[in-house]
Amino acid sequence: MANVVVVGAQWGDEGKGKVVDLYSEFADVVVRYGGGANAGHTLVVDGQKLVTHLVPSGVLRGRGKKCVLGDGMVIDPKTLLSEIAALKDKGLLADDRDLLVGDRAHVILPWHRELDALRERGKTAIGTTRRGIGPAYEAKMARRGVRVADLTRPERLAELVGRNLDELAPLIMHLGGTVPSEADANGVVAEYLGYGEALARYRGDASRAIYDEMKRGRHVLFEGAQGTLLDVDHGTYPFVTSSSTLAGGACTGAGIGPTSIDAVIGIAKAYSTRVGGGPFPTELTDETGDRLRETGAEFGATTGRPRRCGWLDVAALRLAARLNGLSGLAITKLDVLRGLKRIKVCVAYQLDGATRDELPLDLEDIGRATPVYEECDGWDGDAREVRDFDDLPTAAKRYVRRVEDLVGIPASLISVGPGRAETIVLKNPFR
Repeated sequence: MANVVVVGAQWGDEGKGKVVDLYSEFADVVVRYGGGANAGHTLVVDGQKLVTHLVPSGVLRGRGKKCVLGDGMVIDPKTLLSEIAALKDKGLLADDRDLLVGDRAHVILPWHRELDALRERGKTAIGTTRRGIGPAYEAKMARRGVRVADLTRPERLAELVGRNLDELAPLIMHLGGTVPSEADANGVVAEYLGYGEALARYRGDASRAIYDEMKRGRHVLFEGAQGTLLDVDHGTYPFVTSSSTLAGGACTGAGIGPTSIDAVIGIAKAYSTRVGGGPFPTELTDETGDRLRETGAEFGATTGRPRRCGWLDVAALRLAARLNGLSGLAITKLDVLRGLKRIKVCVAYQLDGATRDELPLDLEDIGRATPVYEECDGWDGDAREVRDFDDLPTAAKRYVRRVEDLVGIPASLISVGPGRAETIVLKNPFR
């Protein structure tokens, strides 16, 4: 038995979908423990691309792989049902027992999306996906949230909808939105009761189900969303998401104890990207940045927005390694660096005359900090057919080994292309 957590070690978009899909071959259960439809996993299998937003990537492995949406998530039921239908059309999720939606996961309501959009205007915008994630988590923490289980209880749902609107109407009005009427509220109640009926076959106690699977000796893979530097507590606040993106979030979001976790794999691109607003000290706004974006197809799976691209930030990776307790690195998109003559790596920061080995997190400190770069040789040659580390170009091998040395964490996996097979596995955490 092994229980493995996979987390993003940068600002998200690191390739978690592919890595989770690969590790799902060895897992019996795949659990998504936080976030919502603001995450998007782009998967390429047998030349076909599939994007998931809520259902864990393990769904691609077919019948017998149980996918769990944990209680720490915020779920848009309409989006989830649409995704389930699309997966079924592709012959996936043929057995309804292969999907479990946690009863205690919170639900995104229409005015959560409206508030998100109203706030993303002018100088206050932080670059959210406008999917209602933040406002849904606000409702959760204010103890007025609607949970999946509430969608089957008409009286309770109606009471919660009314209570939410009473509290949110002044804010919606203040931000220039349209306050829902009583008829609108009644319509939402009816609509969401319908969602509850459609999801009834998938609902259950996610925490207990995961516990029972672990007691049976089954392999469990916990899938994070977004990335370490977007964590609401330890990221580049306020340019963060509204949930815990760290490995520790698997404990609270899935309802397991920390002693149950056997390994934590942090995923990092061979360079850095960020989507939306917020600090990005190693960002490249020149031809090299444009080249990374085009070669790496750096456009958001959820929004389609172009991602900002820059050199690998090892100082940020050290922070991610410490916060998550990483036991291994999964380095993705190594192939994108092909053809560059010289490659820079940020190894530290200079701030107020001192050298810091981790990315500072205060916005003013980041603005004043200067990245310290180390240069590496580039390489030519297509590595997408390489399956053994020793067969990589010499400079590519040196680059990977230098990253391992600088972060202090060994590489478990190296991705040399978008396809499932285009991968070098150095160590399997399930074995």
